Amino acid sequence: MSHHLVGIPELTGVPRVAVVIDVMRAFTVAAWAFARGAERIVLAGSEREALALKEREPHWLALKDGAPAPGFDAVNSPALLRSLDLTGRTVVQKTTAGTVGALAVADAPVVLCASFPVAGPTARFLRAAGGGPVTFVVTGEDGRAEEDRACAEYLARALDGTGEEPDPAPYVERARASRAAAELAAGLRAGAHPDDVALCLEVDRFPFAMRARREDALTVLRPVAPGDLL
Repeated sequence: MSHHLVGIPELTGVPRVAVVIDVMRAFTVAAWAFARGAERIVLAGSEREALALKEREPHWLALKDGAPAPGFDAVNSPALLRSLDLTGRTVVQKTTAGTVGALAVADAPVVLCASFPVAGPTARFLRAAGGGPVTFVVTGEDGRAEEDRACAEYLARALDGTGEEPDPAPYVERARASRAAAELAAGLRAGAHPDDVALCLEVDRFPFAMRARREDALTVLRPVAPGDLL
């Protein structure tokens, strides 16, 4: 299956199949939200939009990057989210890179949001869907984030048609050595937990992929089984 990697600023036109990568931490957080029972995640274009959605639907849970802030219920940390009971909840997510990348390709026929914890199911979904080419949107650092590039290249290797599952270890080690991992480990990013890096590097922790679609005026992320193409 043919593919290419682009940063958000390099996007032109509407891809046929887009896989938006944010390992540290947006789409690891999203995976944990679904694992904790969330029904759907609404991707917000701005903090103002996220707060407006929360004001309209007070039972929704809103989270964002950075330190805790008035109006938001949580921060963009998988370790801080993993203890919450989100059963049946709608989560509104706004982050610096991940949600921006997903919204930039929201009109594509197929949009998946991915990280290492859902890498295997994402690859299986793409193989089942066929088609392509696949555009991997590397959201961090304008397409230069090593952890996102490593995850994208791991997924691309899984789609190369050989039928062999790639060894994730070299890709995970690249992500572990990334700037984002170093900053998180050093406590340089607000709203972080010491366990965040380890959780972001767990390959195939969850059995679902995550597909974004337009629902009315919103872009909504939901978990999907790899063979679910509806």
